[in-house]
Amino acid sequence: MADIINDEILLTKEGYDKIVAEHEDLVSVKRAEVAERIKEAISYGDISENAEYDSAKNEQAELEEKIHKLETMIRKAKIVQDEDVKGDVVNVGLKVKVKDMDTGDEEKFAIVGATESDPFNGKISNESSVGKALIGHKKGEKVTVEVPDGIITYKIMSIEK
Repeated sequence: MADIINDEILLTKEGYDKIVAEHEDLVSVKRAEVAERIKEAISYGDISENAEYDSAKNEQAELEEKIHKLETMIRKAKIVQDEDVKGDVVNVGLKVKVKDMDTGDEEKFAIVGATESDPFNGKISNESSVGKALIGHKKGEKVTVEVPDGIITYKIMSIEK
């Protein structure tokens, strides 16, 4: 699920660089590896009953699909620039520290575009229920979020770049 607003995909600079690097690796390294596997499989003879050939061709199709997806993401990317993001309200590209008002636990989240989301490493999507609820709020404000386990009330402790 992408952050599509007017067909744009919101990305931090770090996320964009990661996508570009993955694209370059797939195009320059993986494509050559798959082509070599196909060439090797053809050398075994009859390709009509050649499992290695079928496997390599399937891998090639999957690789080309992934390359196409990355190219589309790169083309539609809107990089959230540091200078565009003010540190006084929660937004994409910022880190926010919140306190769960019921448990007293504190958590730190980086708000990122959906394509960069990695909740287990503290990166939450601006499209997630928590991300949506926090965006636009300031330090000191309390935000109530409906999550699958119920309702959580967070107090925003800090916002930083």
